[in-house]
Amino acid sequence: MDRDELGAWLRLLETPGVGRETARRLLATFGSPQAVFEASPACLRSLLSPALAGALAQAPDHWENLLQETWDWLNARSDTPHELLVLGDRDYPQALLQTADPPLLLYLNGRRELLGKTALAVVGSRNPSPQGRENALAFSRHLSQSGFCVVSGLALGIDGAAHLGALDGVGATIAVVGTGLDIAYPKSHTALAQRIARDGLLVSEYALGAPPLAQHFPQRNRLIAGLTAGTLVVEATLQSGSLITARLAAECGREVFAIPGSIHAPQSRGCHLLIQQGAKLVTTAQDILDELRPDQRPAAQAELAGPTAQSEPAQDPLLSAMGYDPVTLDTLMARTGESAASLSVRLLELELSAQVQRLPGQLFQRRVQS
Repeated sequence: MDRDELGAWLRLLETPGVGRETARRLLATFGSPQAVFEASPACLRSLLSPALAGALAQAPDHWENLLQETWDWLNARSDTPHELLVLGDRDYPQALLQTADPPLLLYLNGRRELLGKTALAVVGSRNPSPQGRENALAFSRHLSQSGFCVVSGLALGIDGAAHLGALDGVGATIAVVGTGLDIAYPKSHTALAQRIARDGLLVSEYALGAPPLAQHFPQRNRLIAGLTAGTLVVEATLQSGSLITARLAAECGREVFAIPGSIHAPQSRGCHLLIQQGAKLVTTAQDILDELRPDQRPAAQAELAGPTAQSEPAQDPLLSAMGYDPVTLDTLMARTGESAASLSVRLLELELSAQVQRLPGQLFQRRVQS
């Protein structure tokens, strides 16, 4: 893409009032952004409102600065490639072309070839339980080691764990972000974003400098769903944006998977709702592989990361008494008949050996090792 073509794309997409639907209609009519701006005012008015046609006749105030910044970004010396991909390019992701609202322009930083790999979205709560975080890591690691590219949104919580797990496998990971690629958001994930740029791929449809506005993230979610063969929701409250991603995946005809949890945990209620609505309940990463690759189902399947993945350790009555839901010390006293002092000592021992985790509110929960 030369500078003039880049300038035409940016001007079209940054013109106030010209959304993606209008831009696609103009491109379908004229063939290219340059041709849109070469069209006569009368021709534009035949397709658009007078206000929109007038807006296209004048470049946005920030357009020249944005063009220079983008051109410099594309040509900057960097250890990770900076690229643009536009609708109509030969290697534009086929999965996105099959969605109702494909982006017109994608900013890329990293391994562009990952857009051609079979991918699965792994999403969930920004405030997961320790077990939810471990599930995201373990499922994503297994999926990546099996060749799937794991796609998520670089958010805190489940997203970050999914990216970290996926980086351990050959499938790697794609992070779809809701800002310009020159902005690290959240800041605490700056190092993770740099690692993904090096070993995976960062993707955004937003121009450089675009801040993390609230409305960007539901739009970002449609790309996460659209790039993938299915979406796995690890943990989600009923208000979670992950449910938006799952709904968009279903609307695209993609599979939706959900990990069940405690009926008492708010982070599991969104997953339970999805299962009630027809999402596939999964307790191991192999459940997903069996669904998406039924012809490669192994004769003997190793269990991974889920409350049914391990047999009950009968040698420890306290773990058996805990079950898998968060419990209070009073509850354990009632179940075991032991004193508070005795249980406190045993719980500390189990906590130090990573078999039990201490939760806020003086709750304890058994850890399930992946």
